[in-house]
Amino acid sequence: MNIENTQSQMRKGVLEFCILSIIKQGEAYPSDIIEQMRASGLDILEGTLYPLLTRLKNAELLTYRWVESNSGPPRKYFSLTEKGASFYGELEATWEQLATAVNKLTGPQTDILEP
Repeated sequence: MNIENTQSQMRKGVLEFCILSIIKQGEAYPSDIIEQMRASGLDILEGTLYPLLTRLKNAELLTYRWVESNSGPPRKYFSLTEKGASFYGELEATWEQLATAVNKLTGPQTDILEP
């Protein structure tokens, strides 16, 4: 079994949630998303982020606006739509359930079946 493949699959499963979580805090420029992800210990490449942002936009979870830049081309800032905020809430609940279950199973070994 290949550990790198397993690690990659685990990361892919949470990327959308993490990206939406960053954008939920306020409008976000893609390089800011990458920076916040890296600061949290999750490296993400532009080649991974941009297709995800496009897919989330096409699913009507995100919208964007162009902002003129003094130092180059206009920048695209992403924000959650109402549908995206609702979707995020569902993901957050799912994450909490999943994290709780995984922590119970991987934490200090106790008899899980005890009342």
